[in-house]
Amino acid sequence: MSEEIAIPSDELLKQDEFGIKSFEVEGNTFFLDDDKNIISKSKYKKLKKQKQGEKKKALMAQKRAEAEKKKAEAQAKKIEEAKKIKLVDDVEKFGESQLIKILAAKDFAGKRVEVRGWAAEVRKQKSATFITLRDGTGFMQCVLSGDCAKTYAAIVLSVESSVILKGTIKIDEKQIGGVELDVDYWEHIGDAPLIPVNKDTNVDQMLNFRHLYLRGKTSSKVLKMRSIITQCFREHYFAKNYSEVHPPTLVQTQVEGGSTLFKFNYFGEEAYLTQSSQLYLETMIPVLGDCFCIAQSYRAESSQTPRHLAEYTHIEAERPFISFDDLLETCEDLIVDVTQRVFDKAGDLLLEINPDAKVPTKPFKRMTYKECIDYCRENKIYQDPSKVNGETEKLFEYGDDITDAPERKMIAQIGEPVMMVKFPREMKGFYMERSKEDKSLTDSVDLLLPGVGETIGGSMRTWDHDELIEAYKHEEIDPSTYYWYLDQRKYGTQPHGGYGLGLERFMMW
Repeated sequence: MSEEIAIPSDELLKQDEFGIKSFEVEGNTFFLDDDKNIISKSKYKKLKKQKQGEKKKALMAQKRAEAEKKKAEAQAKKIEEAKKIKLVDDVEKFGESQLIKILAAKDFAGKRVEVRGWAAEVRKQKSATFITLRDGTGFMQCVLSGDCAKTYAAIVLSVESSVILKGTIKIDEKQIGGVELDVDYWEHIGDAPLIPVNKDTNVDQMLNFRHLYLRGKTSSKVLKMRSIITQCFREHYFAKNYSEVHPPTLVQTQVEGGSTLFKFNYFGEEAYLTQSSQLYLETMIPVLGDCFCIAQSYRAESSQTPRHLAEYTHIEAERPFISFDDLLETCEDLIVDVTQRVFDKAGDLLLEINPDAKVPTKPFKRMTYKECIDYCRENKIYQDPSKVNGETEKLFEYGDDITDAPERKMIAQIGEPVMMVKFPREMKGFYMERSKEDKSLTDSVDLLLPGVGETIGGSMRTWDHDELIEAYKHEEIDPSTYYWYLDQRKYGTQPHGGYGLGLERFMMW
């Protein structure tokens, strides 16, 4: 029927409030769509509903635009008024301020102080602005009110801006650190755009902006703990009369095997980034006695696990005139004493990060390598399929390396630190002393901690000259570059031992 009806020209068409056109023929009303095609009443109703929705959205968009315009005008006016406000450091009214660090804020309750730092968080309310200030020693809530919250600087203040704040310290146990700063004067030193990372950012992007992401509360607390833990290690050693040594990291010798060496050209000669400073420490014990170092070590392992780093902080120590039992007790004492020192120095911060942290008790459980293999077999702790060509439920055999995942599973089941001792010679470094009871074994130890696994690796060192030469031959190592190491066995050799600890692994624990 629609094809037989002639559609009038535009000037003869009617149009309703929604822009839908129509015309009448012999008392019948016909409606047109946007393309001027005749449509049924049901399609008309649908089109009318659609047009109603579009009109409503358009009105809402118009209202939003008007509101945004008014808001922008009000903000512009506010900014112009704010620019007229000039803060004055009124010493006559408030008194002189004393420059302090947030860590010491409680000691200045009721006093006027000056603090400098970065705005870790900013919350703006109608009559006040709240800043969570970070200065590297801690966090503190600071309140801007009155004119302090009305200045242009206060309006544009953003997270990670650097500021100088002056005001009175008030005790408030509900706030971070139990204090709050009532600001009476402040300066906006450096602005900051929006940081392009947050907790939902993917890992790759986060790593690209690691230098900024580290400013977060958790990251800054972990880095603060790293500093404290490193300090506690040094205090442990100095309390026991060790001397600190600073060995080279550019070397021409290997310690842990050639497959993980970072090689480079050293003025025409092949050299490496150090895997361990152990050999150099051994040369120092006739000079200094008990000695230690805290230095970087490098392993050329392309690993994606949190337990393997290409570069890490290596805490190593060597002791002369000790027995294997002395070495084991030394390792136990290190873990217990350093952990206690950390608790004494920063227990509250440690428990914030790890509520389950505690000081372990001595003596640690001791198991031979063979006993650990037997334990894994008896308790159906299988080899990691990724290490055995995808094979599942493969039991360990004597001589197999108990790798990361099964090692952690074993230590989790045992539920306490374990000193795994007496490894087969083939599994350990050339420098390790062979056991008197069984020459196929070494006087070696891996200290395993729950949740982490191996944290310390140590051994007695081969101290007989001829045995060391034989070890070089066994490992097909050219002894000529180790002449200085061999000399330690010529000039006043003695039984000695030592260990290495990965700082990052200790922190994971």
